[in-house]
Amino acid sequence: MTWWRALCVALMWSLLAFWPAHAQAPQVQQLTLLRTPEALFLSARMELQPATEVEDALYKAVPLYFVWHADIYRSRWYWADKRVASATRTLRLAYQPLTRRWRVSLSNDAAAGSGGAGLQYALHQNFDSLNEALAGVGRVVRWKLADANRLEPGADHEVEFSFRLDLSLLPRPFQIGMGNQPEWTVESRHTLPVPQRAEPDKTPDPPGVHAAEVTGEGPAREPTR
Repeated sequence: MTWWRALCVALMWSLLAFWPAHAQAPQVQQLTLLRTPEALFLSARMELQPATEVEDALYKAVPLYFVWHADIYRSRWYWADKRVASATRTLRLAYQPLTRRWRVSLSNDAAAGSGGAGLQYALHQNFDSLNEALAGVGRVVRWKLADANRLEPGADHEVEFSFRLDLSLLPRPFQIGMGNQPEWTVESRHTLPVPQRAEPDKTPDPPGVHAAEVTGEGPAREPTR
């Protein structure tokens, strides 16, 4: 059956030759949880390398929306794990052709009624290059996920965390057909155990924009399940 194997190999390579290029998934450079007597915080850094099609859309002034989302669960041996808190932050990345600069806007709204245009943005930051803007989108410093009273002492908790390019927040005309284009799939998912013990918070608030990110989060909402 050597000829059959050779035929299968040839067919496989012919399919790969026409298979669309995938955008590289965000590479995790940092992902840590900090539990203090006051709250649970997440710090993370993702390296984003969007596909050419995504960059072309950005340079045509099409805004893109990146969503950070975290669910905190408490383990239960007698039933499914209980979700005790959730947190969401959305970042809007847009190119400004007149100034040739990039703007990243931060929203802590969980959802928008009319796509990304319905989000309320609390913070804006401008960048000189796309690489700098992507670094800002892929970085979070001391993001408050939940108040300490949401975590039951002595119980096991874990955080289900995701970072993704949310195509559903784009204007409706741009959403048509994108779901079948793998180069537009940018997503990273992870599960992290919450530290059992709280540590004294010795880290000062970072200056400038990052301080605004920390203080602008507000308490995480309590979901229903």
